[in-house]
Amino acid sequence: MNTSSLSRRAFVSTAAAAATLAALPASAAPAKKRNHKLGFDNFAVRAMKWNARQLIDYSEKLGCDSLFITDFGPLEGKHDDASLTEVRKYAADKGITIELGSWSICPTSKSFKKDWGTAEEHLALGLRMSKAIGSKAFRVTLGNQQDRSTEGGIEARIMDTVKVLKSQRSRAVDAGVKVAVENHAGDMQAWELQQLVEAAGKDYVGVNFDSGNATWTLEDPLASLETLAPYVLTTSLRDDMLWESANGVTVQWTAMGEGCLDLPAFFDHFEKHCPGVAVHIETISGFAREFPIYKQDIWKTFPKAKASDLARFLALAKRGKKIEPFKAPAGADRAKADQDYQLGEVARSIKYCKEVLGLGLRA
Repeated sequence: MNTSSLSRRAFVSTAAAAATLAALPASAAPAKKRNHKLGFDNFAVRAMKWNARQLIDYSEKLGCDSLFITDFGPLEGKHDDASLTEVRKYAADKGITIELGSWSICPTSKSFKKDWGTAEEHLALGLRMSKAIGSKAFRVTLGNQQDRSTEGGIEARIMDTVKVLKSQRSRAVDAGVKVAVENHAGDMQAWELQQLVEAAGKDYVGVNFDSGNATWTLEDPLASLETLAPYVLTTSLRDDMLWESANGVTVQWTAMGEGCLDLPAFFDHFEKHCPGVAVHIETISGFAREFPIYKQDIWKTFPKAKASDLARFLALAKRGKKIEPFKAPAGADRAKADQDYQLGEVARSIKYCKEVLGLGLRA
């Protein structure tokens, strides 16, 4: 959707719809227990630079059921089956399951790296490692929002990713591991990721759903979930605060319960349509990003955005309020301040998920 094809009347209608949606009351917190494992994504505590066992220990301390290791770093280069089986057993002895992930498998993405060989070799490695560590899904990404402006646009990058996925279908099926493609860093809107999964084959490809990243594609995370729920294999979740700003809408990711998302409504839908899927918290908080929706250039990035999705995105902004970014206290060691901040965000989020949203299997 671009401003040249969006009439003034249509834009006014979209804004009016957003105002109506924003006026609706948020759902009340549920009293029931939800039958979903609860844990965190290791990227939420990236400043700690913990290895896999340290992450497992912290998971146990927080009373988690699951740990999402979304890059190979914490495994310290030990990618052989024997070492991964040891990590799996270490976690199992503490009552924790592990899900595994890595980064871009799109060879033409701005964010693709050859650290693990070709895209096909990277995916094959991840599938083998996932089987060894006991993960039923292997999380990957296409890329980031810059890919929407490359030659051929996001459609071409989707086709390139599908080709890589299809090359490893038999390996995934034989391993009993599905590939979970994330909506990552503003690369794909929900309907685009849906098309990717359908084109590759939903028998072995699904979605790692990231609620924060949905806002970076001008979507209400609940609306995005409504589209992607049938494909969701795992999650990287956080709350979002949105507010109207000079050029459009500003987004700042937050700890759970500290943004403007209707989380009870979100998890009502999640519980119904994503049974058995683990909830992993990935707080990447403390900074804001403005999306200049009142300037024409952004619609070159999202030429096929839907007015109904924009209305729900604007509605969130009308519910939200401006918050300040994180700043280390004066005179504090910045590295230590970042660590304390990240640990606090995760701990508060896990507590909120347990006490308010009824998530987690442990008492």
